[in-house]
Amino acid sequence: MKMKHKRKVDTVALAFVAPALLLYVLFVILPTVSSFYYSLTSWDGISPIIHFIGLANYREIFTSARFGNALINTVILTVFISVFENALALILALAVDNVHWGKNVFRSVLYLPVLISGIVSGFIWKIMYNYNFGAINSFLKNVGLGNYTQDWLGNTKITLIMIGVVLVWKGAGYYMIIYLAGLQSVSTDVIEAAQIDGAGPAQRFRHITLPLISGTFTINFTLSLINGLKVFDQISVMTDGGPGFTSETIVYLLYKVGFNEGRQGFGTAVGVVLLFIIIVLNTLQQKFLRSREVQI
Repeated sequence: MKMKHKRKVDTVALAFVAPALLLYVLFVILPTVSSFYYSLTSWDGISPIIHFIGLANYREIFTSARFGNALINTVILTVFISVFENALALILALAVDNVHWGKNVFRSVLYLPVLISGIVSGFIWKIMYNYNFGAINSFLKNVGLGNYTQDWLGNTKITLIMIGVVLVWKGAGYYMIIYLAGLQSVSTDVIEAAQIDGAGPAQRFRHITLPLISGTFTINFTLSLINGLKVFDQISVMTDGGPGFTSETIVYLLYKVGFNEGRQGFGTAVGVVLLFIIIVLNTLQQKFLRSREVQI
């Protein structure tokens, strides 16, 4: 009787899971599997005729200066975002956690940039960066620092950094919420005991708070790594990968060659390479951060 009851429960559970599972297979599993096939072709994305060319796309990727440039840009942008986004998010979380009144208001205000779409935030900052009438250059002129005005998105030396600033501004609030949840989970008894033992604020933060919220670092750095590797919206709106190829990342290269240049097969191969890069980097980062949690 117990076996029949268990089988009945499993059938009911499967009936509830089936719609979501079907959608997942149709829109995630099948496209992923088909991508590996299309990456071995010279398909243009439109023609019904698909020519199989083997590993030619992958050979071109690993010998292409353009892909190498996109890879370097992606790494720079990802590192910048991961470091500064998490640093700013932690500072904001500490500030909000120590506010004695209006905590919910401050938390909501600081989270607002997260709610703005990538396209809209790109347009906002593109106007602010404008050389002629942008808010940044206007401010510098008004405070007597006109010599420092420049074309923020046209200067190839700082274009990536300027895009990174936008991404940090937009994403820090999201990671702040996660850090704040970690901070609020720290037992006040432990903090008070350390305070009684004579530990100062810096010592309590370094030796008690940080170890106890180490799990939030693993979550946030993993998310920021993945988000940094797949940045698209802001680059599309603000620079279109330029000037030249200065701000072209792997994801934007995939888009340009796949849709603008009609090389869907090559673009898909770039996507497959990016998938493996994300898997490898995420695995290494997870291993490092998890080991830090164990050591602590």
